[in-house]
Amino acid sequence: MGAEANGSLNFLIYGRTGWIGGLLGKLCESQGISYTYGSGRLQDRQSIVADIETVKPSHVFNAAGVTGRPNVDWCESHKVETIRTNVAGTLTLADICREKGLVLINYATGCIFEYDSGHPLGSGIGFKEEDTPNFTGSFYSKTKAMVEELLKNYENVCTLRVRMPISSDLSNPRNFITKIARYEKVVDIPNSMTILDELLPISIEMAKRNLTGIYNFTNPGVVSHNEILEMYRDYIDPSFTWKNFTLEEQAKVIVAPRSNNELDATKLKTEFPEMLSIKESLIKFVFEPNKKTEVKA
Repeated sequence: MGAEANGSLNFLIYGRTGWIGGLLGKLCESQGISYTYGSGRLQDRQSIVADIETVKPSHVFNAAGVTGRPNVDWCESHKVETIRTNVAGTLTLADICREKGLVLINYATGCIFEYDSGHPLGSGIGFKEEDTPNFTGSFYSKTKAMVEELLKNYENVCTLRVRMPISSDLSNPRNFITKIARYEKVVDIPNSMTILDELLPISIEMAKRNLTGIYNFTNPGVVSHNEILEMYRDYIDPSFTWKNFTLEEQAKVIVAPRSNNELDATKLKTEFPEMLSIKESLIKFVFEPNKKTEVKA
């Protein structure tokens, strides 16, 4: 769609101070799409209604929510606050949008699954959109799975299952690459991940197409921690080293278990055939633009 066609678009975005919310605003600016950040609190119904009446949006985007600082372990000791935003808030927004006939693009999580006998690690068999979540190890994931189940009843909602988000901004502490590069030790497990530089523009296109329902919002395939850190060493810092440890050792230094899985991205790939596999996307959108070394062929 050219800029002219974007004239009818007017996005209301929640999550102004968040990572994805901030990137969405920048994308709208670069595409000439009119947008406003919501000022209401998600769980305060009247404030959301007021935002919608003021902005009169064509579409609503929800990139608000608590993931916890510095990580999801925070949610284990702040359960009510987690419910207030991630459950009550998200459902309130979806409900108002449905009442107003608006599509809601909801950035959710794919950290609601873990490898199991039907989807073994390394098998290439990923969890599909219609599969029932099987990971409730953390309170964060437990609430996210509950909300996803309830949102299935809202035909106006497009739920995007984001995983281990990565962007080309390697200075951002939320960036999965930056996180693992700074850890003292890392596990090494293949996972589905989301390259924001490639997929966030796709989410805007999904809004334009008024797509709804659940989508595994990850690049096709999996990549492991070590594979990413090897790319980091080869492209960014030749002197970079890291240490691995096992899931059992990791369990001793975190409060809640973490999700590891492969999501099947066929549904998104069918809608957007140009989407790159995770390793291709990492090189094109993250490592090439940040390259500091002469990469050995």
